[in-house]
Amino acid sequence: MSKRIAIATIGTRGDVQPFVALATALNKRGHSTVVCGTSDFEEFITSHGVEFQTLGSDIQTFLRQSQFDTVMSKNSLLYAPKLLREGQRIMKDACRYLWGAVQDADAIIFHQTTNFAVDVAEALDIPAIMTAFQPINPTGEFPYFGYDGPPPDPLFNRISLDPLFNRLSYVVQAAHQSYYDFPRDRMRAKLLGLRSRKRPGFAKNARGEPIPALHAYSPTISPRPGDWPDTTTVTGFWKLDDQSEWEPDADFRAYLDAGDAPIYLGFGSMPFGAKRNTEIVTKALHQWGGRAVVGKGWGGIRSEDLPENVYVIDKAPHDKLFRHMKAVVHHGGAGTTHSGLIAGKPTFVVPQFFDQPYWGRRVYELGCGPAPVRLRKLTANLLANALTELSSDISFELAAQDLRERLLLEDGTGLAADIVEETVEDYPGNLMHNEELMGEAS
Repeated sequence: MSKRIAIATIGTRGDVQPFVALATALNKRGHSTVVCGTSDFEEFITSHGVEFQTLGSDIQTFLRQSQFDTVMSKNSLLYAPKLLREGQRIMKDACRYLWGAVQDADAIIFHQTTNFAVDVAEALDIPAIMTAFQPINPTGEFPYFGYDGPPPDPLFNRISLDPLFNRLSYVVQAAHQSYYDFPRDRMRAKLLGLRSRKRPGFAKNARGEPIPALHAYSPTISPRPGDWPDTTTVTGFWKLDDQSEWEPDADFRAYLDAGDAPIYLGFGSMPFGAKRNTEIVTKALHQWGGRAVVGKGWGGIRSEDLPENVYVIDKAPHDKLFRHMKAVVHHGGAGTTHSGLIAGKPTFVVPQFFDQPYWGRRVYELGCGPAPVRLRKLTANLLANALTELSSDISFELAAQDLRERLLLEDGTGLAADIVEETVEDYPGNLMHNEELMGEAS
């Protein structure tokens, strides 16, 4: 039976594109889906035949603020309170928009940045399904993905503290989650007519049971921990097939045919430190001397400063662009990391924040590229050395090609669609007592 499925997400292109892939898969199964996101992605979403509803503000404008650049590039906390207030305003507005958009929905699939969807689903008595593009459930097998330090020394030089330390590291995640929780309690009462919850989070429903959680990345790249609850599934990556029929234009084709396969460099959707990034890339490319393709994206790279043997491309679908590359250098977003490895390309990750260091470590641990270097610690020498390694170390290429063969066997989108259908069909209702409601939702 056809169902109405709503999807809620706030973030960059990498936080939106996988949901378009899932929505497309659900539509092909006869369901009706709507992706609720910020206004800057309306054209992208609808171009794939997926219905769009706005959650408000243009997230790109928010990320381009000079305060954001200062916080991210220089690790300054001076502007953090203002950014926090602005971010919470975006969340409040998004909750109101979502409430209006999902009145006829049979389920809500939500990204962790829109965890107020749990409250909306509770008020409508429909299932909520959490999604993440990195491992966020606490585990004793590895630390919180945002942790970037060394493991603890063994107690008395023989008792491993790793499992305890790993679990304790998720306290950081709880602190981060409070950022999203601040606006929620007021919205529960004012907008949804629900009583407050002491620990809202995104992991449990109104009955205190774990919410089904879909981790939309490859279990080959990051295996599922054995101590996760049965309600959590690592589905595999949700790959969106490109429909643009993109091919290199005449100029780009001439560049590709003029020499060896180049290395791609791009810093993704984050516009922080554009001037410094350009200087480092320019010096490194001069020092290395090889052929490269630089993606501009939101990263602010200025093409006029780059060497003549470098081709600058505004934008192109990664799955098709990477086929023409020898290797790739990027920020380590989950989507870009998966695209590079699915293409079988050696990878050097230059992470900035959030889950990017984690994916950089996984690429390195899988033998597919050099050890990652944080963008704020990157120098021209470090980048030039990494480019040399990528172009000359055959072991990276062999590991990446082997990984590619395993990734091509996964169908993450199909498995996720199966679980969504099962969750909707098996949903028992929230079994709330009438007295738990404060009144009708406004």
